[in-house]
Amino acid sequence: MQPANGRHRVVILGGGFGGLRAAKALAREPVEVTLIDQRNFHLFQPLLYQVATGGLSPANIAAPLRSLVRRQRNCRVILGKAIDFNLETKEVVLEDERVPFDTLIVSAGAKHSYFGNHQWERFAPGLKTIEDATEIRRRVLSAFERAERVSSDAERARLLRFIVVGAGPTGVELAGTLIEIARHTLKKDFRRINPAEAHVLLIEAGPRLLPAFDPDLSEDGAEALRRLGVDVRLKTMVVDITDAGATVKSGDVEETLPAATILWAAGVQGAVIGEALAKAAGIQRDRAGRLVVQPDFTLPGHPDIFVIGDLSTYADASGKMLPGVAPAAMQAGQFVASVIAARLSLAPIPEFHFKDPGSMATIGRGAAVVKLGNWKFSGFFAWLTWLFVHLLFLVQFQNRLLVLMQWAWNYVTFNRSARLITDTNRFLGEPEN
Repeated sequence: MQPANGRHRVVILGGGFGGLRAAKALAREPVEVTLIDQRNFHLFQPLLYQVATGGLSPANIAAPLRSLVRRQRNCRVILGKAIDFNLETKEVVLEDERVPFDTLIVSAGAKHSYFGNHQWERFAPGLKTIEDATEIRRRVLSAFERAERVSSDAERARLLRFIVVGAGPTGVELAGTLIEIARHTLKKDFRRINPAEAHVLLIEAGPRLLPAFDPDLSEDGAEALRRLGVDVRLKTMVVDITDAGATVKSGDVEETLPAATILWAAGVQGAVIGEALAKAAGIQRDRAGRLVVQPDFTLPGHPDIFVIGDLSTYADASGKMLPGVAPAAMQAGQFVASVIAARLSLAPIPEFHFKDPGSMATIGRGAAVVKLGNWKFSGFFAWLTWLFVHLLFLVQFQNRLLVLMQWAWNYVTFNRSARLITDTNRFLGEPEN
């Protein structure tokens, strides 16, 4: 059914970086936009690790979707979960209703990938959602609390060992922050244990950390982590994870590492809804569960369906893959909106050209690595650059102000005020999953 005003109906599935940018870019176009998400907020995922480590509260890095588009009269928000698609009738099937569309934009993001070892998820949570972050925070802080009470040296050592699997930006940031919590934030909070004795391991199967960065920046990052006290192990594969710890293999040598807290940052795959879309469209997904899209981000044979962000695999004319980062998703969302506008006005269809804003990762207090065009640098100035860029990309001014104030306080005092264990029924026992 067409809307009463006869306008073109654009349905956007996912209120992340790409979906939100597409919705806002269509504000002045003669369309009716429906933004669907199973969360009622937009999440700034690059700072999730700071929620997981007690530096920020969830509200600091999230903003209600309705507030972000409240002045956009042609956009409505639906809180709901998509479970299927009917492409013959052109409908998105939610759990409790069907939403018709003329054009569909799917920007549903990604989830963790355990490379076929799904049983590891209950022992090694990843970091993609607010719930993931608060669960990791609970596990980390609970480990110190339990260590304070045990009498066994071996069990205390297990509780104070933290393993981070995967040395991309998320893994590096988690490892660096965990060692700073142990050596600075918590050093005077306990009586029977010395938190500084915590052992933080960063495990990477490849030959270097931050593989998307230039080799010299990767080496700078590794040296900065080692100076902080992180045990960096490269060319090391995880072969098993249980509630007792992890088994790793380096060359022909296997080693079992007792640990109470294992965090997963090693891989991602397309969101589950991508399977339903691929089946409905009659196409295959790649090995990471993503849908291969055409140069205009449409699905082959379906010019009215766009897929952007982490759920899509996009290669430019030279074969270079579009990176799975926020700026790429935002640029894709802006581009898709321009394609829709051009189609409606019968104007020439634009071409997509990704403008790489650079890459950056923070290592710890006053340390980061940054690549901006031909500029590469690390250290304190890189850390300031990282701070500025992340503040700039937060979607609301009040979030920027709150985060800036919290960061300043944390830097001066070494404190992390959001160190809350929110599941009091479980914090003294083993993690339940």
